[in-house]
Amino acid sequence: MTCTIDSETIAQVISFHGHSCPGLALGIRVSEAALKHFSGLELSDLVAVVETDMCGVDAIQFLTGCTFGKGNLIHKDYGKMAFSFFHRPSGKGMRLLLDPAVRKDRDEEMNRLLGKSYAGEATPQEEGRLSALRSEMQELFLSSGLEELFISEVLDCPPPRPPEVLQSLTCEDCGESTMESRTRRFAGRTLCLPCFEKVEQKM
Repeated sequence: MTCTIDSETIAQVISFHGHSCPGLALGIRVSEAALKHFSGLELSDLVAVVETDMCGVDAIQFLTGCTFGKGNLIHKDYGKMAFSFFHRPSGKGMRLLLDPAVRKDRDEEMNRLLGKSYAGEATPQEEGRLSALRSEMQELFLSSGLEELFISEVLDCPPPRPPEVLQSLTCEDCGESTMESRTRRFAGRTLCLPCFEKVEQKM
């Protein structure tokens, strides 16, 4: 089954993100799967936990309404193409992991060409091939069935707790106000994370 999100909405997602790419296409399909799974439920009750900071997270913000500012988009820096969604009132959850088999043998060539392109060492022919591979990957993500794209898992763990407004403390080094949960104690002083990193030898 190809993507069921209409072309006008996809164009809006692209405009929001700034460009069209395979990562954004993946985020569109992740969002589609989540909206389908939680169909009929209030989207304001959804929480997304993303294990990557790639382009597709913008699609998730736009299509599901889960955002950093509302506290219902949580980033875990694991570097995985994995995305979890929870419905707080019901406690229902699901995790979607991009199936590595989808990309087949494209990864090795694409990673090699991306490395050369970022280093400014790719030839015009290699840049053309990279562009073609990206287009192929984008079309693959948009045209494949959701069950082909993702390994899906029902989650039985509780959803992340809602955000709380915490006390702010003053860093005793830089003097800036910092959320209490983001401070550290060092040598009897309360420090913000940047100041703590300056003095903690294991960082």
